Amino acid sequence: MDAISLLMFAAAIGLLLIGFPVAFSLGGTAVIFTLLTSDLLAWLPWEPLFRVARLNILPQRIFGTIMENYTLVAVPFFVFMGVMLEKSGLAEELLETMGALFGSLRGGLAISVVVVGALLAASTGVVGASVVTMGVLALPVMLKYRYDRSLATGVVASSGTLGQIIPPSIVLVILGDQIGVSVGTLFVGALLPGLMLSGLFIAWVAFVAWRAPERAPALPPEARTLHGRRLVLKVAKSLVPPLFLILVVLGTIFAGLATPTEAGAMGALGATLLAVVNRRLNYVALRDTMDQTVRLTSMVFMILVGATTFSMVFTALHGDRLVEHFLMNLPGGQWGFLFFTMLVIFALGFFIDFIEITFIVVPFVAPIALAWFGADMMAWFGVLVAMNLQASFLTPPFGFALFYLKGVAPPEVRTRDIYRGILPFIVLQLLALLLIIVFPGIVTWLPGLANLS
Repeated sequence: MDAISLLMFAAAIGLLLIGFPVAFSLGGTAVIFTLLTSDLLAWLPWEPLFRVARLNILPQRIFGTIMENYTLVAVPFFVFMGVMLEKSGLAEELLETMGALFGSLRGGLAISVVVVGALLAASTGVVGASVVTMGVLALPVMLKYRYDRSLATGVVASSGTLGQIIPPSIVLVILGDQIGVSVGTLFVGALLPGLMLSGLFIAWVAFVAWRAPERAPALPPEARTLHGRRLVLKVAKSLVPPLFLILVVLGTIFAGLATPTEAGAMGALGATLLAVVNRRLNYVALRDTMDQTVRLTSMVFMILVGATTFSMVFTALHGDRLVEHFLMNLPGGQWGFLFFTMLVIFALGFFIDFIEITFIVVPFVAPIALAWFGADMMAWFGVLVAMNLQASFLTPPFGFALFYLKGVAPPEVRTRDIYRGILPFIVLQLLALLLIIVFPGIVTWLPGLANLS
């Protein structure tokens, strides 16, 4: 049984690495090994390991995982909200305003990109939309004012991925469902780590601008056209709508007034109203928003169906016991387990997407994490996984943020410029991961404060 379960896992990973769709890699592997190890094909020369009749519970498991799961309803709401905000012109307004505020500083344009990335993350949580929008709007301006290409592309790509860790984040919704932690608790716990990571990005930009001013010059005086009252009005017009939306979505969750699903519904409605106010809502925008929402939501749920099927057959072949035995007996105890888990997730991020990693790895390591660290620390473990998964958007060769940015970057920006630019930001993310491990209070302080209140 051990050998067969290992072969099943290796077959699924092999299919993923050659580029086969993840939902069908997991589901197809489960079907094939069901046939090969059950009594359904009685003519095979080996003894069946389990009766295929046991698999009649599979439809019930899938129905219970998706159709009866209220938490996962938040996924399409947050996706809709993010895509609709992209259509409303919010990012364009924010970038213009932040550029005017920070443009007089060396590295000011890059700092404004980080700030806007954090605001978009707290408003939308959709990484692809943030990277593409800032790549189209901010990158040409930074290059125009002689920013170093590596620094400019690294700032845009890394800031666009802040939506992975700053709530409302789709990955936090999925992780909460997979590890059995309230999504609201994960949202509260991830807020300070997300802001800390944004601060590290800004500190790096400031350091580069101080050490090498030619890599991140200030805007010339003729480029800074907004001053005084006009600048204040511009800031108010650009910042008030997204901050109000953030307050509605996250504030109601943190205060316990709404579940993440209900807050997501309010956010989707609020994003639509912002598009109406900015006169960006029309038939084409609404159609495109709904189309992207259906596509991304369907992808997530198809992967979930494949992962559920794979997990069920893998467990029937006692693969879960093998994984548990291995992880519980690693050198170093709980810290050896944590180091190995973070290393595996980081390594997989070079090759496969965060959704696949969440559905493949997390269901097997979550029970071990619960045994080692206890229920009170599972939110901390979930935020660690989310911070690690964020790096999967930046790590070549298959970092999706790199693909998004290369697709919209000016022709003079080469792939090696992007790869060289994101390396310091990957190091900063690993530093943030280490800080959260050493100081768990970064995650647990706010949820504990909410419970006290």
